[in-house]
Amino acid sequence: MEKTHLLILGSGPAGYTAAIYASRAGIKPILYQGIQPGGQLTITTEVENYPGYPDGVQGPQMMIDFEKQAARMGADIRYGLATKVDFSQQPYKVWIDEELEIEADAVIICTGASAKWLGIESEKRLNGFGVSACAVCDGFFFKGKEVAIVGAGDTAAEEALYLAKLCTTVHMIVRRDQMRASKIMQDRVLKTPNIKIYWNSETDEILGEQKTTGVRIVNNITQEKTEIPISGFFVAIGHEPNSGIFKDYLKMDEAGYILTKPGTTKTNVEGIFAAGDVQDKIYRQAVTAAGTGCMAALDAERYLSEKFS
Repeated sequence: MEKTHLLILGSGPAGYTAAIYASRAGIKPILYQGIQPGGQLTITTEVENYPGYPDGVQGPQMMIDFEKQAARMGADIRYGLATKVDFSQQPYKVWIDEELEIEADAVIICTGASAKWLGIESEKRLNGFGVSACAVCDGFFFKGKEVAIVGAGDTAAEEALYLAKLCTTVHMIVRRDQMRASKIMQDRVLKTPNIKIYWNSETDEILGEQKTTGVRIVNNITQEKTEIPISGFFVAIGHEPNSGIFKDYLKMDEAGYILTKPGTTKTNVEGIFAAGDVQDKIYRQAVTAAGTGCMAALDAERYLSEKFS
């Protein structure tokens, strides 16, 4: 067993930023990187919308930079995954890889959210080479080109409308004969002339070897297959927050996103804070995750100084 004042779970922009701020405050946090060190940015290629990188940066390199900065400030960064927690009383207990038990006076949860994927081989192979789960992140790279997007909810509608401002044609693949999006979002999509909807259709295969060149879709009713030439393929079927191990202690919304008190990163349990995509289902950007990571460290610092000084 090991004891620490502050434990940070997760190593995306939120986790590393929290570690930077907490370390500079002299707290000496321990950070566990989780199953995917660096988070979703490690499967992103070019990042052009994060301040401070005027020429852009590769997602994995950006996370290496974050990690180096947190380590330079004194954060104890470790590889390992939180597999069980006990937040019923202080000190809080967290088990890493089902073996090591850590006791912490405060915990910052930055475990992120994972994009839901279709589960086809070509989607995985071409991820980062024309296949993306974030239109706001990667849509700019397909300016003036044809793209496809799969999904039927509000997120898919919002991303289709975003892409329609940049791309010549947005081919929207909808599994049923109607969308799940709100009425106002559906109306906007239907009124946008360069969004072409394929009803009752699913993705059969994403085409291309080194980069995405097209998509083959199949009609669920007729079984007819159609190949559409595209440069980008966007998956917008939702995200799943990595919050399952906390469900017995923390309040969450119906989708599993951890609820925080407005204007703070405080959860319903004193001394437990949440930052980044595990509590943000609206923005889901690196810069907003980093911002909440800063907030969480400041909230934790105040809490620890008031409670234990």
